[in-house]
Amino acid sequence: DLVESGGGWVQAGESLRLSCEVFGLRLDYYAIAWFRQAPGKERDWVSCNSADDGSTYYLDSVEGRFTISADVAKNMVYLQMNNLKPEDTALYRCAASPRRCLGSSCYDQTREWCYHDWGQGTQVTVSS
Repeated sequence: DLVESGGGWVQAGESLRLSCEVFGLRLDYYAIAWFRQAPGKERDWVSCNSADDGSTYYLDSVEGRFTISADVAKNMVYLQMNNLKPEDTALYRCAASPRRCLGSSCYDQTREWCYHDWGQGTQVTVSS
């Protein structure tokens, strides 16, 4: 199971840190991704991280503002979100993929199906 927390309502320019607590899986064998979806919009693949090789990915629109990190000992993955914008408003969900299912990177749009363990999500709302 994965459980997200840390969402909330903030003003544009402020920061939030999302947490994804991972139960029953070892982070050194899994990649964790953050996805988001706003009402009426397609799901975005926001970021991902593989603890075993340190590979990361960021959606272009969040590059330089968001940072993903993992604490393997605590089985936690974080998404630090700075300089938030109204367009970041969405339900954010973390998902886990067995590392062996993926190729050389945690990010592979042809292998999104590998992320088959999902949390319920945490809502982020950014007002202008």
